[in-house]
Amino acid sequence: MATSTKKPGTATGKRNRLYWAVPAVLVGLVLVVLIARLLVGLPAVASFLATYPGQSELPDNAPVGFPAWLAWQHFLNAFFLLLIIRTGWQVRTTTKPSGHWTRNNKGLIRTKNAPTKITLELWFHLTLDALWVLNGLVFAVLLFATGQWTRIVPTSWDIFPNALSAALQYASLDWPTEDGWINYNALQLLTYFATVFIAAPLAFITGLRMSSAWPKKAQGLNKAYPIEWARAVHFPVMVYFVAFIVVHVFLVLATGALRNLNHMYGVRDDDTWFGFWVFLASVVVMAAAWFLARPIFLRPIASLMGKVSR
Repeated sequence: MATSTKKPGTATGKRNRLYWAVPAVLVGLVLVVLIARLLVGLPAVASFLATYPGQSELPDNAPVGFPAWLAWQHFLNAFFLLLIIRTGWQVRTTTKPSGHWTRNNKGLIRTKNAPTKITLELWFHLTLDALWVLNGLVFAVLLFATGQWTRIVPTSWDIFPNALSAALQYASLDWPTEDGWINYNALQLLTYFATVFIAAPLAFITGLRMSSAWPKKAQGLNKAYPIEWARAVHFPVMVYFVAFIVVHVFLVLATGALRNLNHMYGVRDDDTWFGFWVFLASVVVMAAAWFLARPIFLRPIASLMGKVSR
């Protein structure tokens, strides 16, 4: 009779840790709210909130509202990030790949060395990464060409005390006034800046270092930028994106869902349902992509770019 090699109690220990994690998080959130409400009741903190209401002034030439291209970019970024996070987790956890992919050593890209065989999951992850980076380059060009960068790049030092003020207001459940059509609050601005100009580039450069495209024989470069560092950073960056998406979606829905969805998807500043229906259509597209991201559908596409083996 075959015996299991799994250590006794391993599964039970994981369930117990998960069982206690949820109440611990809830207790932590309650403590944060209580401490924040205690702080905002102090005269010195109340004076600080009055001096720094949570929003920094934008430059005089900052645009108002959102152009149509930004709505499309928002959808494409959400679309690619959803699938990148899914495939990244699959690459990290899959023990039995659904297939392998090998690049054809011909065409525009030719090398003297034999092409590296990678899993089908990694091929899909890298393909999505390339599309996301291409979309990001288009986003960056349009961002600076249209002046929209002034809405997510700090231009004065008072952004930091205003961000602290906004954080205190959120934590005390007395949330700052939302007017994203004109100006984000300081905490939003810093978060968007960190996501676009820090987290996204980190995801790219660490992912590139870990990919088969990185030159393995460049000893000096590999010593200056070790793969261990890239691996240590890449996964936490993915965790950051997951946390950002969860908080972002929650605040969009909790601070005036219809108006926020019209800003992001309808390119308009009102409380109609237009943005909601566009958002719902985008969710359907992403759900369909999630369903179609299966080996039976991926193999024919991957075979167009190389050799697929099981």
